Amino acid sequence: MEPLLTATENNLYFEAAFDTPLEVDRITFDTPFAGRFGVFTCFDILFFDPAVRLLRDPEVKHVVYPAAWMNQLPLLAAIEIQKAFATAFGVNVLAANIHHPSLGMTGSGIHTPLKSFWYHDMESPEGHLIIAQVAKNPLGLVGTKNTTGKTDSPHSKFLKIVSGEPYCEMDAQKVLCEATKWNVDAPPTFHSEMMYDNFTLVPVWGKEGQLQVCSNSLCCHLLYDRPTLTQELYALGAFDGFHTVHGTYYIQVCALVKCGGLGFHTCGQEITEATGVFEFHLWGNFSTSYIFPLFLTSGMTPQSPDQLGWENCHYFLRKRGLSSGLVTEALYGRLYEKS
Repeated sequence: MEPLLTATENNLYFEAAFDTPLEVDRITFDTPFAGRFGVFTCFDILFFDPAVRLLRDPEVKHVVYPAAWMNQLPLLAAIEIQKAFATAFGVNVLAANIHHPSLGMTGSGIHTPLKSFWYHDMESPEGHLIIAQVAKNPLGLVGTKNTTGKTDSPHSKFLKIVSGEPYCEMDAQKVLCEATKWNVDAPPTFHSEMMYDNFTLVPVWGKEGQLQVCSNSLCCHLLYDRPTLTQELYALGAFDGFHTVHGTYYIQVCALVKCGGLGFHTCGQEITEATGVFEFHLWGNFSTSYIFPLFLTSGMTPQSPDQLGWENCHYFLRKRGLSSGLVTEALYGRLYEKS
């Protein structure tokens, strides 16, 4: 009989009764039908070890991910981060979350870099079995030209990143100059709490425009067009610093979010429904290679970008043709070396 594979959680969340394992579990298993799978658990998805380190193995192209994840909008709902991990690293993620709506735990899926098959229901106590056919060699958005002129797969790109290859030689003075030449008639800057962090934001007004907002060394930019204006407030926010509630870790975030009402103080509240449709180009001068594209539309529907990647030392995301209202679009960067 084959031994049973188990993986402990190395990064605990609300689990003071448990000890962190003395050694990090890095679990993989091989299959005859799809090659090698990696396994990590719940809160591990936000940390380098074991989640990212498992992907140093070039044969790991699929992840099995059990969780008891409490949804927290606008940036860390279960299906939102599951999909973002699949897109960022160019792997398939088979995510099984506990279905316990009264505790805010729901949201499972089979996520490829380009598509998701998911279940999220905060009303019914019944779970749901998800079945989908996916490629054993996943294709994705985050590909770059290699030295031979051919395009690397998204998984190959991130294998280079986790091995220590620099993603960009950033010219700090150039970035500073770019940050000072935007429209002086920009909307007012304000602050609001989002996910317990003090974001700096600007309102997204009008049918089209270009915006910038900065937090410490991070500057976020948005070019947008709205085919139809709605009676909803949206905002572009930036945060660069330590998240310190329910865990401590360093993040850089550029986020376009629907606010809970028409007041600035409602920006960052948990929202699941929206009618505002956007075409947009979002980018920021991130100082990390590890950036997760968080993308939800109305009704807790995960979306895929049209384009995603590095351009002129900025990480960008582009999207046109949304079929439903935008709830959240964010680039969520993790600086593992600081936490």
